Amino acid sequence: MWTEGYVLQPERLLMSTTHWILIRTLAAILSCGVLARAAEIEHPLRTADSARRDAWVDQHLRGPQAHAPLSFRCGGRPSSELLSQWSTRTEIATLDANRTRQRTTWTDQGRTLEVRCDAVLYADYPVVEWTVYLKNAGTSDTPILEHVQGLDIRLTRAGDSEFVLHGIKGDFCTADSYEPYEVTLSPNAEKHFAPPPYSGKSCDGPDGWPYYNLQWDRGGMILAVGWPGQWASSFVRDAANGLRIAAGQQLTHLVLRPGEEIRTPLIALLFWRGEDVVLAQNLWRRWYMAHVIPRVDGQPPGPLAQIQVNAAEKDIEYVRKFLDAGIHVDLCWRDAGGTYTWYPSSTGPYQGEHVWLNTGTWNIDPAKFPQGFRPFTDWIHARGMKFVLWFEPERVGDPQSWLSQHHPEWLLPGQSHGALLDEGNPAARRWLIEHLDGMIKSQGIDWYREDMNGEGPLPPWRRHDTADRQGMTENQYVQGHLAIWDELLRRNPQLRIDSCASGGRRNDLETMRRAVPLLRSDFQFPTMEGVVEGNQSHTYGLSFWLPFQGTGVYTYDPYSFRSFYLPSFGMGGLSPENQTAQQQAYGECRRIAPFMLRDYYPLTPYSLERDSWIAWQFHDPEQGGGAIQAFRRSDNREPSQQFRLRGLDPDAWYDIRNFDQEGTVQVAGRELLERGVTVEISSSPGSAVLMYHAATTTDES
Repeated sequence: MWTEGYVLQPERLLMSTTHWILIRTLAAILSCGVLARAAEIEHPLRTADSARRDAWVDQHLRGPQAHAPLSFRCGGRPSSELLSQWSTRTEIATLDANRTRQRTTWTDQGRTLEVRCDAVLYADYPVVEWTVYLKNAGTSDTPILEHVQGLDIRLTRAGDSEFVLHGIKGDFCTADSYEPYEVTLSPNAEKHFAPPPYSGKSCDGPDGWPYYNLQWDRGGMILAVGWPGQWASSFVRDAANGLRIAAGQQLTHLVLRPGEEIRTPLIALLFWRGEDVVLAQNLWRRWYMAHVIPRVDGQPPGPLAQIQVNAAEKDIEYVRKFLDAGIHVDLCWRDAGGTYTWYPSSTGPYQGEHVWLNTGTWNIDPAKFPQGFRPFTDWIHARGMKFVLWFEPERVGDPQSWLSQHHPEWLLPGQSHGALLDEGNPAARRWLIEHLDGMIKSQGIDWYREDMNGEGPLPPWRRHDTADRQGMTENQYVQGHLAIWDELLRRNPQLRIDSCASGGRRNDLETMRRAVPLLRSDFQFPTMEGVVEGNQSHTYGLSFWLPFQGTGVYTYDPYSFRSFYLPSFGMGGLSPENQTAQQQAYGECRRIAPFMLRDYYPLTPYSLERDSWIAWQFHDPEQGGGAIQAFRRSDNREPSQQFRLRGLDPDAWYDIRNFDQEGTVQVAGRELLERGVTVEISSSPGSAVLMYHAATTTDES
């Protein structure tokens, strides 16, 4: 049977002529059998371009003539001039079966400034990633370091096709969050990206998504910037055939004092070949699931059904209602709680529905929970469920809170909803780690949910900097923020982290190495204009980049709740009126969610218009199955559409089940690929969910 191994081996053994000839010979011998058939099967791994990756690494990271893919200025002089004159050493280390680290260190003549580039090369995917560190190893301040870029490279196109940049918008709590874009970079064109100037949240705003797919010369390069702060990137064409790409922390103009070290954002590049951008995105999704998404006991998070336990009812009684209804959930999630917070919040400036903003005392309110959370977590653990607890430790909204009263020296003023706990301060960082770790252990917390509300941390960071230390507060803060998460995970190997920042506004690559977004956007409530169609479109756009994502729905008709199906899925409070809808929704989503973690194929153009259809397919080639979600919007007059599927075996037969119809139909894979599957939705708005599997017996037999 066809397996990933047959695709991966030529890539992994690219430099081994003997092995390559052997594989070619085996393919020729079996050309009339399974391997020949497999050549017809579309697969993302065939787009992998390890040769292009290796050539790029040779040009930028290996040998004395390599052009380092970074830049900065030191004392007014460019790094391109300095590094060639400094002493250099390179160390190679094997990290595991698929990863090799190359560490290159440059040191100036006075042995004051040390620049280190830690690069990781992958054997099973055409990926290279790196982070740059600048350290003062001397006894006096460095000259001014400025314009520090973790990525600074030039590309040249050889063919007639232009550079084309593909990506999506960031999250800003609207229907068009995560909207895809395609930009042709013609001569002298420029594109610049960054979160909004008040933010500091890495995925905030229309230009705040730090992931790109650049297409040129019958292939391309996917680029990701990992920085949970204020990054900036630029794509600048010259008048001829060149393109300069730069990315880094948006503002750096600082001296380093003895012993200090700053770092750049993590940069990752994935190289692909061919003309199919969607297949390239699926190659990215596969690398993401193999090497980015955090794991517990070696396993990534699987599909999750969730409920919130912030209701006025007692928590155990509330969860038991779902179990009695036949709805078994995976996560019991206690959020901020609105007016019913789990932490003391009554003394601050915010009252009524905003009382939850009075943060800064991270203790369980003894009046509400005299025994803490342990009785509840023990009860749900015994029934196979996990506990999620919301925190917002960075924002201190209550001037009377424990942090405000006991450690005002740790706080940076100027956050739009209070002060900011300076996670770059070693004492504050140590306290927070100990406090959170103690709660995780004593209260049975399985998921640490971290939020950040308000406009963002950038104003406090910038105000705290002096003229010769611009960007230093942010850099130390980001390093401290990641160090807190790393230490919590080290101390609690079973812990998982949920990343939130007013929704999905901090989901950069460094964050996604440690966390997943159980809530991809705050755009989820029925009172929001266009929320149903907006969430359809969120799934359409964000699925190019993040296989694992989540949200919740509070509307109980099938068109609405099907628009929110994701690997992490939840609904509003259970009642007799919506019980049947919740049983249907949780049941349907659990059946198709495993496919959502595999390959993704849009079946229609992106649209927010009410007169359109929107549809997509998730496909698992190894399991021979998948799911189709289709939506006919309210003003559309076409009751049926035909969708050509992708990734199927043309010689196989597939059993297809429409969730709204009895039984299955069996269709040949070639017909589904060439003619497509017809989906009928009689009402508008309306929805359809189809699931298919390769048939074990066929109608022909």
